[in-house]
Amino acid sequence: MSDNPSPSTRWRLRTRERLTLLIIGDFIAALSGLGIALVFWASTAEWLGFSRQFFEQRVPAWFYSLPFTWLILLAESHEVHRAGDWRQTVRSVFTAALIGAFFYLAVYFYYTSSPKSLLPRLGVAWFLAATVVFTLVWRFFYIRVLTASRFLRRAVVIGAGKAAETILKAINDLNPHPFQIVGILDDDPQKVGRTVEGYPVLGGSENLLELLPRENVSDVIVAISGEMHGRTFQTLLDAHERGAEITRMPVAYEELLGRVPIRLLEADWILRSFVDESRVSGFYELTKRALDIFGGLIGILVFILIFPFLSLATLLDSGLPVLYSQTRSGRRGQPYRILKFRTMRQNAEADGQPRWASESDERATRVGRFLRKAHLDELPQFLNVLRGDMSLVGPRAERPELVQIFERHVPFYRARLLVKPGITGWAQINFGYAATIEETVTKLEYDLYYIKHRNLWLDIMVLLRTPTMMFGLRGR
Repeated sequence: MSDNPSPSTRWRLRTRERLTLLIIGDFIAALSGLGIALVFWASTAEWLGFSRQFFEQRVPAWFYSLPFTWLILLAESHEVHRAGDWRQTVRSVFTAALIGAFFYLAVYFYYTSSPKSLLPRLGVAWFLAATVVFTLVWRFFYIRVLTASRFLRRAVVIGAGKAAETILKAINDLNPHPFQIVGILDDDPQKVGRTVEGYPVLGGSENLLELLPRENVSDVIVAISGEMHGRTFQTLLDAHERGAEITRMPVAYEELLGRVPIRLLEADWILRSFVDESRVSGFYELTKRALDIFGGLIGILVFILIFPFLSLATLLDSGLPVLYSQTRSGRRGQPYRILKFRTMRQNAEADGQPRWASESDERATRVGRFLRKAHLDELPQFLNVLRGDMSLVGPRAERPELVQIFERHVPFYRARLLVKPGITGWAQINFGYAATIEETVTKLEYDLYYIKHRNLWLDIMVLLRTPTMMFGLRGR
């Protein structure tokens, strides 16, 4: 139980409110960086100075879109819990600046014949430098002030079983914590006085209404797996009428982690919830396919441009073949063939037994390790995207042999085959590769969250966060 309950619920921020605040703050920081860049750029513009002629002759129209571009580059850091970590924030901000500078310089030197007034280096350099500083100052304020305890929502958990243990462990693992947990209520008198994940069981559900004003409780998380007593249900309704926000444990789990708690799901969950909630409109399917075709064409172009260099590196490192083909399980389990750059030595699975890729896999070649970390080995799969075997965004495509193994050990694993596999995906950007059954369970939780909540905006967010993952060399 907290010794310092917050005096007001007015400034207790929900996850979505924090995300909105983050984006607004980043945008204001970028606008400030734009203003500083224009002032300092104008001061070096010979006789023009900060004048109308300077804006007409030196500043191209696209320059004013840089704050919006900065938000796109920062998409990876717009994950509320990651944004609460100073080290990750610094890394994300500098990575965004490096990616922006890299792509701009590539465009600048590619269009060498263009008038340099249309591609100014000095103005962009000032913008990046100033915006990085302003963004870091804003993020430091956000972390030190807006993640303090007085801005956290205060919650009570109803139930002290496995579901409560799961959600409380998730809350404890997040830094900063999304809630201040006041305590736990359970109608089993034998559990009163015990602790679950470090939080005390304070009493039964009948104590909830008196706890609300005394501890300034804003949220009630219902973590009851079995049947709920009628009096408990009535107490929850009364708490809701008094302003408390009632959230079921699976919903809270999804909102906090972006995952589905498959260990706690009922056997009929697929039919009762998943299939109904994962239906999507024909418009979404149409726009997703259009996005796949557009992205696939760009991916093929990139593949053609860098193919000679990656092929030469592979040949010098480990010889032929440069590419290899493999069978994967697609939508509804239908097999299809993919092409990849070869990253393993020849006869890496001479015994014919499929194996997981692991960190610093001894089967990988020197060039192959880099290709896997940067995900460049997957560029040929854009051909599969154009053919319709795959999508830009979806669960990672697995080999049929591994799918059979996972289906025996991981609940609901077959559900990930309800959609096309993707080159990138929600699980890939949030978790990466899995090398054990336990890691496969966690990764599946991300995949099922994507399938259940998929929409065009979620697809775009995954695509925007993917370059940071590639530049961060997070592959295996």
